[in-house]
Amino acid sequence: MPERGVIRNREHKQQINDFSGLAFEKISPTDIDAFMDFGNRLFVIVESKYGGAKLKMGQRIALERLADACDKPPQRRAVVFVTTHESTGDVDFAKTEVVSYRFNGRWFSPKSTQKTLLDGVLAFKKLCGV
Repeated sequence: MPERGVIRNREHKQQINDFSGLAFEKISPTDIDAFMDFGNRLFVIVESKYGGAKLKMGQRIALERLADACDKPPQRRAVVFVTTHESTGDVDFAKTEVVSYRFNGRWFSPKSTQKTLLDGVLAFKKLCGV
């Protein structure tokens, strides 16, 4: 059985998604780099940027709306992590640096104990009891 979370087909991962045929006035698709569902109790949405690049306005709005729509306390919580990395090869997402996160309808800067995505996910799992 393949190891979970590992890229199984590198050739397909290298494909570029062309969304140009899906532009509707000012609306076009965006991607999400990672999504985790912890038993329908905690949704973790991740967008990682190379070299500290900023989220574009449309992508930020889409991530906010998605998280806010999924966040139904206390039964279900949702958090968005925006991370950064400097890798030009494979990106170890667990080690990407959290630059901001959205929870409970607000954006925050990470606490010193939540520097990596792994730290942040573990903190929210604990907070949400999952």
